[in-house]
Amino acid sequence: MSELAYPASPRGRPDLMDPATLSQLGGIELIARQVVEGFIMGLHRSPHRGFSAEFAELRAYQPGDDLRYIDWRMWARSDRFYVKQFEQETNLRAYLLVDVSASMGWSSDPGTLPTKLWYAKHLAASLALILLRQGDSVGLAAFHDEIVARVAPRGSQLHWYELLRHLTHLEPEGGTSAHTALKEVAVRLRRRGLVVLLSDLLVDQDTTLTALRFLRHRGHEVLVLHLMDPGERELPHTGDARFFDPETGDELSVSVADVRAAYRGAVVDALSEWERSLKPHGIDYVVVDTDTPLSRALRAYLHKRERLG
Repeated sequence: MSELAYPASPRGRPDLMDPATLSQLGGIELIARQVVEGFIMGLHRSPHRGFSAEFAELRAYQPGDDLRYIDWRMWARSDRFYVKQFEQETNLRAYLLVDVSASMGWSSDPGTLPTKLWYAKHLAASLALILLRQGDSVGLAAFHDEIVARVAPRGSQLHWYELLRHLTHLEPEGGTSAHTALKEVAVRLRRRGLVVLLSDLLVDQDTTLTALRFLRHRGHEVLVLHLMDPGERELPHTGDARFFDPETGDELSVSVADVRAAYRGAVVDALSEWERSLKPHGIDYVVVDTDTPLSRALRAYLHKRERLG
C-alpha cells in the first residue's frame, strides 16, 4: 500500500514512520504530538475532507479569520495556514482500555522493534489527543488481571497531561483478564460512549467476547485494536526453538520445521475467529502489527468516529 511509505528521516510525517524510527524521536508527549500533527496534516491534504473539518482545534484558514488564531507551528511544518478553533461542548465520552499484561512487554526483535506495550501507550496517547481536539472527553483504564490505573473521562486540553502521566508509568506485568476492565467500564459509562480496547488479545476469548457484546448491548460503540508483533505471525527460521509464556512461565521446545505451517494456519484461524465473533455485533475489529506506522490504527479510529457523527 503506497500510503504507508516509511520516511527515513524525522523530517517526514511521524504518523507514517515505522515504530523503530519513531521511537528515536523522543518521549511519549513529543512523539504523540508529532504523530497527531502529521495525521491531521494528511487529512487536510486528502481529497476526503469530510472528517478533517470536524477537528475542534484546527481548520484551514479562510479570508477574514482572526490572525491571532493562526497556528504558526503548523504553518512552519506545512507552509499552509490553519486556524485554531475552540469547541466548548463535549460531543462524545470515550474510554481507552490498555492491556499491560506481561505478554505486552514482548518484542520479537529487542533493541530494534518496540514492545507491544510501547506501541499501545503511544497509540493511546495519540488517540487521546485527537479525541480531545475534537471536543470529546477521554478516560483511561490500564489492566492485566485487574485494573491497575484509572483516569475518569474529561474533556479539557490539560486533561491530556494527566493521561500521559499514567501512560508513561505503565509497565508489563501479570496475566490478562480483559473482561474485568470491560465490565467496569460498562458500569461507569452511564451514557452512550466509545470504548477502544488496545490488547494483544492473549485472553480468555469467551469471557472477553461476552463483555464486549455487553458493552454493545448497553449502546456503546466498540473498537478493538488487536496488537500483534510480527514475530507472532511467523515462527523464526531456526531448526529448534524454545517458547516461553511470560504470563504462566510455561516452556515448550519444538522443531520449527515440523510446526511452521500448522502454526501459521492456527494464527490465521484465530484472527478470523475474532473477526467472525465481533463484527456481527457491530464491533469493529482491526489487527495492527507493531512494525507498522501508527497511522493505520488512527485511520481505524477515524472511520469509526465518522460513523458516530
